[in-house]
Amino acid sequence: MEESELKPVYLDGEDSTKEMRGTKRKISLASCEACGAEEAKYRCPACLKHSCSLPCVKKHKSDSGCTGVRDKTAFVPLSCFDEMTLLSDYRFLEDSGRLADSITRDRHRLPQQKNQKARILRLGAHRLNLQLRLLPNGFTKSRENTTFFNKRECRFYWHVKLLFPESSTEYRERRVPDNRTLKEILTPYIHPTESEPVKRQKLKVYVRDSFDGVRVFMKVENRKCNSMRYHELALQDTLLDNLRNRTIIEYPVLHVSLRDRCERYVLLEKEVRGGSVTPCSVKTTSIVTEPAIVKSRSSPGGEGEDLEEGEICDSE
Repeated sequence: MEESELKPVYLDGEDSTKEMRGTKRKISLASCEACGAEEAKYRCPACLKHSCSLPCVKKHKSDSGCTGVRDKTAFVPLSCFDEMTLLSDYRFLEDSGRLADSITRDRHRLPQQKNQKARILRLGAHRLNLQLRLLPNGFTKSRENTTFFNKRECRFYWHVKLLFPESSTEYRERRVPDNRTLKEILTPYIHPTESEPVKRQKLKVYVRDSFDGVRVFMKVENRKCNSMRYHELALQDTLLDNLRNRTIIEYPVLHVSLRDRCERYVLLEKEVRGGSVTPCSVKTTSIVTEPAIVKSRSSPGGEGEDLEEGEICDSE
């Protein structure tokens, strides 16, 4: 028999692809496992049982106690591993990381040791009249903070961050006692002879001016980004005296700048009335109030002579 006789004959010249095209079959040829009457349309993500409608899905969950949630940790053989399985595993890892991060931010779920440390820090700040604010445990600044309070000495040992914007360098000091002055803290960095050679080379712009041309600032917290203000700190005062009555978030961040390049730091203490502000390099002039001008007043002699405008009586 020839090969042409085995081919099917199509009416009206229809192509074979058109004959094979039709309605799409359901996901399974088996019947519904809940009612057994209709052809299955849905498959449970958890137990892979088939159903035909929403009532059958609810009946299947109530009878078997199935949650309908797919097991994301189920074993998948390598032969069945595809891009969708890889995407599912990636999303599972993202959800796990998000859940772990949310738990670390909840103070009620933190370990007892971390809650105890935060309580001691707040108590020490209250004793020393410091406005200390602690961030949730998930923040980077909270993870970096190594500050602790010594109850016996009633003293903070701070984690201090030093920023040197003129050299684009930053350093971190750990366990800095609050009775050290800022000059003692900066000595290993910008002192002409006592500083470390590597740091001295990086901060040579500051070493050239030494402490006479250096000013230290700390940002004022709880302000908008478009109205940033700074506190100027005294080099001769201790770290505790400089931080007292000022808000600190986790640990102090000190901006070390040169005297002739500190225009970017607008001081909060030098804000004048009317909303205008004064940079740190500009000196404010004192406001002298003029004496009240007496427009018309009788003379003490009782003669009824009026004083000239602007004249002040001798008795005043």
